[in-house]
This record gives sequence, structure tokens and C-alpha cells, in this order.
Amino acid sequence: MLRVFDHRTGRPEPLPAGPGLRVQVVDAAGRRVPVVADLLRRVAQRAGRRVRVACVPPCADEGRAEYNVAPFEVLAAPMPDADLYVSETRSDGWCLTVPRETGDWTSVDPLTARLAMLEVPYREPLEASENRLSRAARRLDGWRGQVAEWATAPGRPMSRAHATEAEAALADDLDAPAALAVLDRLAGDPDVPPGAKLETFIHLDLLLAIGLVSAIGSA
Repeated sequence: MLRVFDHRTGRPEPLPAGPGLRVQVVDAAGRRVPVVADLLRRVAQRAGRRVRVACVPPCADEGRAEYNVAPFEVLAAPMPDADLYVSETRSDGWCLTVPRETGDWTSVDPLTARLAMLEVPYREPLEASENRLSRAARRLDGWRGQVAEWATAPGRPMSRAHATEAEAALADDLDAPAALAVLDRLAGDPDVPPGAKLETFIHLDLLLAIGLVSAIGSA
């Protein structure tokens, strides 16, 4: 069950019931709000929900695709029946409040920046720093190299235990840092065959969208 923080109760709550989910994105001029909205959409879709994500002008999407953010539906007026809002500032109704990223994010590629954003809980402030961005770059490059190596090994079914743990973390208020920690443990687990690691990384990257397979075949 997917739960996200509700400022009205002060705790994570289950999303409204039903097959669909209507999400209104507000204050989307930065990159962090769209990334969080995209993560929410991916996690909800993995749970079987039909997700509609919309925004109103100004809602330019220049550069969002580089962050693996799928386009939002652009509306002439705010969605009157939104189930959830994603915004830099608290909105009326149920709102995921995401502080805008600060600092210079141009020193790394967009998917490294996306990873750096996912490494911090979405409700906490996030500032670019040389250490933060360089750590994210090393982490992502390391995973990509390992995925490329695992791709040369015999195929194996994914590790369901690791996948379930990461998916459960994401379903618990979009806890991306905990899901990323699962990838770290999986990568270093000697008891999981390389082919199973590969399949699990691919499966989870459909949620995290940080381009883990980009180095396959590059050697």
C-alpha cells in the first residue's frame, strides 16, 4: 500500500482508494518537484494505479526529459478534483511539499543530479555541493559499471527479496534513500548471482529512472 505524508495529520497516510490517481504539480520551475512527481507516478503505476499528472502554465518542460521525467499534462486551469498536490510550498488539500533544490547543479549530468535528489528525503532541504554531487557521480558510475559486467553473465531470475524490500521503501512515503541502500547491499551480496543482480537492478530502475543500464555494451 502506497502511503505519503499528509501535513493535515502529520503522518504518512494511504493514498485515496480507487484505480486512478490525479496529481496536480505546482511551482514546477525547478527540477526537484518534477522529479518527485515523476517518482510518485512510477511508484503508483507499479502498484497498479492509473496516474494522471498535470500542471498549469507556467509549466515549461524544457530539460525535464533529460532527468527522465515524463511530460506532464498541461491544463488551462488547475485540476478541480486533484487527489494530491506536489509543490514547493504547501497548497490547499493533500500536498507533498518539496523544497526547491538550491546551488549549482550544472557540474553533473541530469541523471546524476536525479540520483543526488533521490538520495535525500523529498521533504528535506537539498543543496548542491561538490561533495554531494561527486559522491552521486561515483555511486552511479560504479553501479553502471557493475550492471555492464553482470550483463555478460548467465541470466538468472531477479532477487525477489531485494526487489520487494526496495519497493516497500518507495511505497512508504517515497523513501528513495532506503531503496537506493538496497541496491548497494545487493551489489555487494556474494550470495546473489550476477544475472539476478542485473535483472533486479533493471526492475528497480524502472522506478528510480537513473539510467543504470546505460553502460551495457560500451566496453
